Amino acid sequence: MTGALDAAGITEPRLREAYVRCRRLNAEHGRTYYLATRLLTKAQRPAVHALYGFARFADDIVDSAPPGSDPASRLEALSAELFAGLDSGRSDDPVLAAVVDTAGRYGIRRDLFTAFLDSMRMDLTVTGYADRAALDRYVYGSAEVIGLQMLPVLGTVGEPAEAAPYAAALGKAFQLTNFLRDVAEDLDRGRVYLPADELAAFGVDRDLLLWCHRNGRTDPRVREALAAQHATTREIYAYARDGIDRLHPVSRPCIATALVLYSEILDRIEAAGFAVFAHRARVGRARRARLALSGLARAMWARRGRRAADLTAAATERWA
Repeated sequence: MTGALDAAGITEPRLREAYVRCRRLNAEHGRTYYLATRLLTKAQRPAVHALYGFARFADDIVDSAPPGSDPASRLEALSAELFAGLDSGRSDDPVLAAVVDTAGRYGIRRDLFTAFLDSMRMDLTVTGYADRAALDRYVYGSAEVIGLQMLPVLGTVGEPAEAAPYAAALGKAFQLTNFLRDVAEDLDRGRVYLPADELAAFGVDRDLLLWCHRNGRTDPRVREALAAQHATTREIYAYARDGIDRLHPVSRPCIATALVLYSEILDRIEAAGFAVFAHRARVGRARRARLALSGLARAMWARRGRRAADLTAAATERWA
């Protein structure tokens, strides 16, 4: 991590500690995501860890609140401290210091953090979504904005606005994959992140999902409903994939690898007959390692190309 902080020009000791803490949160809780970040340049990694660390920190307030605590108050305190930090350009909080610094370095829009925190607030009171439009409002703040926050760090070959819809779509695809994989876990928290009207079209409601969870079985009606959600998510991945070439070449191997890793979770869910109540779909370590090695080779090639282009540009400028 020291090398990455040096490459990013992060020198202040307490700020470095904040970035290290965010990196640990990423490594511990987002293994697939963290593996993909290893394919970025050293200078890019701290910012990605900071954005993940903040998102995870807020998510834990909502989902892992100790008994007797007040998650709503803690979330409001986090929000107030974040925006105070964004206004002043610094924070003394051991996690927020890193994300405030990242937001300043890359010009990440304030409204993206507002939307994210709005979705976190929804998790405190909303337990289901009547239709796709309602779920999309939640997913925009919980996932699409993460892709949009990442975009300045990743860089683009054209106007960022042209790449933005694809970045948002990839965040959405990742989140919808999580919803399919974690149906049982979400039910334990009293939530269903699947559109109720689309489930009802197959004769599925919350009670039937709870029956499947209690019995560790996927009712045929639920299997059909999940297959339809699976197909929708596949379409979003296909759209997001078309945006990879709009990213800076050094960032493409990371995002392409993350896309494959997450989309293969869908493969595992489908191959298991949508048995999401019996086990949690995972991509095996060997497969993750092969994809990482392939991505690393592409990343090294892209970095060499970038260095060659930089040298050519410098020589041209020198002799112009």
